[in-house]
Amino acid sequence: MRCAVPVNGDMVSMHFGHCESFAFFDVDEVNKEITNKEIMAPPGHQPGVLPAWLAEQGVSVVIAGGMGSRAQGLFNQNSIKVAVNVLETNPEKAVMSFIGGTLEIGDDVCDH
Repeated sequence: MRCAVPVNGDMVSMHFGHCESFAFFDVDEVNKEITNKEIMAPPGHQPGVLPAWLAEQGVSVVIAGGMGSRAQGLFNQNSIKVAVNVLETNPEKAVMSFIGGTLEIGDDVCDH
């Protein structure tokens, strides 16, 4: 499984579409461990671009602070799971919590 987390600096971005970069985590689902981490700059922010780009990167899960409903719908169309409104600010801990089934979700922070 490959997870993508939008980040600003070394923290989970509170707004998916305006992040500085994406942290990609390759996960061994059987052993519940991260096997590889890669940071990549996203293409420019335009509606619909990021979901297609992340699908091209082999992403199966996106873990984000906030994300609009349109982007969530586009991910669903690309068979990519979305965990939004996450409370964990450390990207690696967010991924580990996700694969462990303990990721905490808060209130919706995106208004579009």
